[in-house]
Amino acid sequence: MRLLHVRPAGYLPERVSLPDITLSIDLTVFYTSLSLMEDSAMDSLLSAYKTVGDCRYREISGLYWEDFTPGDVFEHRPGRTVLDADNVWFTLLTLNVQQVHFDAAYASKTEWKKLLVDSTFTLALLTGMSVRTVSAKVVANLGWDKVKATHPVFAGDTLYAESTVLHKRLSNSRPGQGIVTVQTRGINQDGIEVMSFERTMLVYRRGHSPEEMAGY
Repeated sequence: MRLLHVRPAGYLPERVSLPDITLSIDLTVFYTSLSLMEDSAMDSLLSAYKTVGDCRYREISGLYWEDFTPGDVFEHRPGRTVLDADNVWFTLLTLNVQQVHFDAAYASKTEWKKLLVDSTFTLALLTGMSVRTVSAKVVANLGWDKVKATHPVFAGDTLYAESTVLHKRLSNSRPGQGIVTVQTRGINQDGIEVMSFERTMLVYRRGHSPEEMAGY
Protein backbone atom coordinates (compact mmCIF):
# COMPACT_ATOMS: atom_id res chain seq x y z
CA MET A 1 0.00 0.00 0.00
CA ARG A 2 1.33 3.45 -0.90
CA LEU A 3 1.22 5.88 2.04
CA LEU A 4 0.76 9.62 1.63
CA HIS A 5 2.55 11.91 4.07
CA VAL A 6 1.04 15.39 4.39
CA ARG A 7 2.99 18.15 6.09
CA PRO A 8 0.83 21.17 7.03
CA ALA A 9 2.17 24.72 7.29
CA GLY A 10 4.26 25.19 10.40
CA TYR A 11 5.12 21.52 10.58
CA LEU A 12 7.62 20.77 13.37
CA PRO A 13 9.26 17.37 12.99
CA GLU A 14 10.44 17.27 16.61
CA ARG A 15 6.86 17.57 17.90
CA VAL A 16 5.11 14.96 15.74
CA SER A 17 6.61 11.57 15.01
CA LEU A 18 6.46 10.23 11.48
CA PRO A 19 4.93 6.85 12.52
CA ASP A 20 2.01 8.63 14.18
CA ILE A 21 1.29 10.65 11.03
CA THR A 22 1.59 7.59 8.82
CA LEU A 23 -0.83 5.53 10.93
CA SER A 24 -3.37 8.33 11.24
CA ILE A 25 -3.48 9.14 7.53
CA ASP A 26 -3.52 5.49 6.52
CA LEU A 27 -6.54 4.71 8.74
CA THR A 28 -8.36 7.81 7.55
CA VAL A 29 -7.90 6.82 3.92
CA PHE A 30 -8.96 3.24 4.71
CA TYR A 31 -12.17 4.15 6.54
CA THR A 32 -13.07 6.84 4.01
CA SER A 33 -12.67 4.36 1.15
CA LEU A 34 -14.68 1.74 3.03
CA SER A 35 -17.47 4.23 3.72
CA LEU A 36 -17.62 5.28 0.07
CA MET A 37 -17.79 1.64 -1.01
CA GLU A 38 -20.63 0.95 1.43
CA ASP A 39 -22.53 4.07 0.35
CA SER A 40 -22.13 3.13 -3.31
CA ALA A 41 -23.40 -0.40 -2.69
CA MET A 42 -26.36 0.86 -0.67
CA ASP A 43 -27.24 3.48 -3.30
CA SER A 44 -27.25 0.74 -5.95
CA LEU A 45 -29.40 -1.54 -3.80
CA LEU A 46 -31.97 1.02 -2.72
CA SER A 47 -32.24 3.14 -5.87
CA ALA A 48 -35.92 3.79 -6.59
CA TYR A 49 -35.46 5.25 -10.08
CA LYS A 50 -33.46 4.66 -13.21
CA THR A 51 -32.52 7.21 -15.85
CA VAL A 52 -34.30 6.64 -19.17
CA GLY A 53 -33.59 9.97 -20.86
CA ASP A 54 -32.52 13.57 -20.38
CA CYS A 55 -34.09 14.64 -17.06
CA ARG A 56 -36.41 11.62 -17.28
CA TYR A 57 -36.58 8.85 -14.68
CA ARG A 58 -38.62 5.68 -14.33
CA GLU A 59 -39.78 4.22 -11.01
CA ILE A 60 -38.46 0.78 -10.19
CA SER A 61 -39.49 -1.68 -7.50
CA GLY A 62 -38.16 -4.83 -5.98
CA LEU A 63 -34.87 -6.63 -5.56
CA TYR A 64 -33.16 -9.15 -7.78
CA TRP A 65 -31.90 -12.40 -6.28
CA GLU A 66 -28.37 -10.97 -6.02
CA ASP A 67 -29.61 -8.06 -3.90
CA PHE A 68 -30.91 -10.21 -1.03
CA THR A 69 -28.54 -10.77 1.89
CA PRO A 70 -29.53 -13.10 4.75
CA GLY A 71 -29.99 -11.06 7.91
CA ASP A 72 -31.12 -7.86 6.17
CA VAL A 73 -34.35 -6.38 7.54
CA PHE A 74 -36.67 -4.22 5.43
CA GLU A 75 -39.27 -1.99 7.10
CA HIS A 76 -42.23 -1.59 4.74
CA ARG A 77 -44.03 1.74 4.43
CA PRO A 78 -46.63 3.14 4.26
CA GLY A 79 -48.67 1.52 7.01
CA ARG A 80 -52.36 0.73 6.59
CA THR A 81 -55.31 1.46 8.87
CA VAL A 82 -57.84 -1.37 8.81
CA LEU A 83 -61.48 -0.36 8.25
CA ASP A 84 -64.75 -2.13 9.02
CA ALA A 85 -65.41 -2.15 5.28
CA ASP A 86 -62.15 -4.04 4.65
CA ASN A 87 -63.21 -6.77 7.02
CA VAL A 88 -66.81 -7.12 5.80
CA TRP A 89 -65.97 -7.01 2.10
CA PHE A 90 -63.11 -9.49 2.46
CA THR A 91 -65.33 -12.02 4.24
CA LEU A 92 -67.98 -11.62 1.52
CA LEU A 93 -65.39 -11.93 -1.24
CA THR A 94 -63.96 -15.14 0.20
CA LEU A 95 -67.28 -16.64 1.42
CA ASN A 96 -66.05 -16.71 5.00
CA VAL A 97 -69.28 -17.16 6.96
CA GLN A 98 -67.79 -16.91 10.46
CA GLN A 99 -70.18 -14.35 11.95
CA VAL A 100 -67.65 -12.84 14.37
CA HIS A 101 -66.28 -10.95 11.36
CA PHE A 102 -69.51 -9.23 10.25
CA ASP A 103 -72.29 -9.66 12.85
CA ALA A 104 -71.69 -6.96 15.46
CA ALA A 105 -74.49 -8.20 17.73
CA TYR A 106 -72.97 -11.68 17.81
CA ALA A 107 -69.43 -10.35 18.22
CA SER A 108 -70.51 -8.26 21.23
CA LYS A 109 -71.29 -11.48 23.11
CA THR A 110 -67.83 -12.96 22.51
CA GLU A 111 -64.66 -12.30 24.47
CA TRP A 112 -63.66 -9.81 21.76
CA LYS A 113 -66.76 -7.62 22.36
CA LYS A 114 -66.58 -6.31 18.79
CA LEU A 115 -66.00 -7.45 15.21
CA LEU A 116 -62.78 -9.39 14.80
CA VAL A 117 -60.79 -8.82 11.61
CA ASP A 118 -60.47 -11.93 9.43
CA SER A 119 -56.93 -13.25 9.93
CA THR A 120 -56.64 -14.16 6.25
CA PHE A 121 -57.22 -10.48 5.44
CA THR A 122 -54.33 -9.63 7.76
CA LEU A 123 -52.17 -12.20 5.98
CA ALA A 124 -53.07 -10.76 2.58
CA LEU A 125 -52.48 -7.18 3.75
CA LEU A 126 -49.04 -7.89 5.22
CA THR A 127 -48.05 -9.84 2.13
CA GLY A 128 -49.14 -6.92 -0.04
CA MET A 129 -47.16 -4.46 2.05
CA SER A 130 -43.99 -6.46 1.41
CA VAL A 131 -44.41 -6.80 -2.37
CA ARG A 132 -42.72 -3.56 -3.41
CA THR A 133 -39.43 -4.71 -1.90
CA VAL A 134 -39.31 -8.48 -1.60
CA SER A 135 -41.49 -9.79 -4.42
CA ALA A 136 -41.79 -7.19 -7.17
CA LYS A 137 -39.28 -9.21 -9.20
CA VAL A 138 -40.53 -12.73 -8.53
CA VAL A 139 -41.39 -15.44 -11.01
CA ALA A 140 -43.80 -17.06 -8.56
CA ASN A 141 -44.62 -17.51 -4.91
CA LEU A 142 -43.63 -20.98 -3.76
CA GLY A 143 -45.41 -21.00 -0.43
CA TRP A 144 -46.28 -19.53 2.94
CA ASP A 145 -45.09 -21.35 6.06
CA LYS A 146 -45.24 -20.98 9.83
CA VAL A 147 -48.17 -18.54 9.70
CA LYS A 148 -48.95 -17.38 13.24
CA ALA A 149 -51.77 -15.03 14.27
CA THR A 150 -50.21 -13.73 17.47
CA HIS A 151 -52.61 -10.91 18.41
CA PRO A 152 -56.17 -9.95 17.40
CA VAL A 153 -56.73 -7.18 14.86
CA PHE A 154 -59.72 -4.83 14.98
CA ALA A 155 -61.04 -2.06 12.74
CA GLY A 156 -59.10 1.10 13.52
CA ASP A 157 -55.79 -0.67 14.03
CA THR A 158 -52.91 0.57 11.88
CA LEU A 159 -50.56 -2.15 10.72
CA TYR A 160 -46.95 -2.00 9.58
CA ALA A 161 -44.79 -4.79 8.18
CA GLU A 162 -41.15 -5.73 8.17
CA SER A 163 -39.35 -8.58 6.42
CA THR A 164 -36.14 -10.35 7.39
CA VAL A 165 -34.18 -12.26 4.75
CA LEU A 166 -33.68 -15.78 6.12
CA HIS A 167 -31.81 -17.58 3.36
CA LYS A 168 -31.40 -17.88 -0.39
CA ARG A 169 -30.00 -20.27 -2.97
CA LEU A 170 -29.74 -20.59 -6.72
CA SER A 171 -32.38 -22.65 -8.50
CA ASN A 172 -31.14 -26.07 -9.57
CA SER A 173 -33.41 -26.19 -12.62
CA ARG A 174 -33.69 -22.49 -13.60
CA PRO A 175 -30.27 -20.89 -14.18
CA GLY A 176 -31.67 -17.35 -14.44
CA GLN A 177 -33.55 -17.55 -11.16
CA GLY A 178 -33.01 -18.17 -7.46
CA ILE A 179 -35.01 -18.98 -4.35
CA VAL A 180 -35.39 -16.56 -1.43
CA THR A 181 -37.14 -17.07 1.91
CA VAL A 182 -38.14 -14.15 4.13
CA GLN A 183 -39.97 -13.85 7.42
CA THR A 184 -42.56 -11.07 7.50
CA ARG A 185 -43.96 -9.65 10.74
CA GLY A 186 -47.01 -7.45 11.17
CA ILE A 187 -46.91 -4.85 13.94
CA ASN A 188 -49.75 -2.61 15.10
CA GLN A 189 -49.73 1.04 16.16
CA ASP A 190 -48.77 0.03 19.71
CA GLY A 191 -45.74 -1.95 18.60
CA ILE A 192 -47.44 -5.31 19.22
CA GLU A 193 -46.81 -8.12 16.76
CA VAL A 194 -50.12 -9.32 15.30
CA MET A 195 -48.87 -11.91 12.80
CA SER A 196 -45.72 -13.54 11.45
CA PHE A 197 -45.07 -15.88 8.57
CA GLU A 198 -42.37 -17.16 6.25
CA ARG A 199 -42.67 -16.79 2.50
CA THR A 200 -40.56 -18.49 -0.15
CA MET A 201 -40.30 -17.04 -3.65
CA LEU A 202 -38.70 -17.81 -6.98
CA VAL A 203 -36.87 -14.58 -7.88
CA TYR A 204 -35.32 -13.37 -11.12
CA ARG A 205 -31.57 -12.92 -11.24
CA ARG A 206 -30.28 -9.65 -12.65
CA GLY A 207 -30.39 -9.63 -16.44
CA HIS A 208 -32.96 -12.44 -16.68
CA SER A 209 -36.28 -10.68 -15.98
CA PRO A 210 -38.78 -9.57 -18.66
CA GLU A 211 -38.83 -6.00 -17.34
CA GLU A 212 -36.85 -4.42 -20.18
CA MET A 213 -39.07 -6.03 -22.81
CA ALA A 214 -42.15 -4.84 -20.91
CA GLY A 215 -40.91 -1.26 -20.62
CA TYR A 216 -40.14 -1.34 -16.90
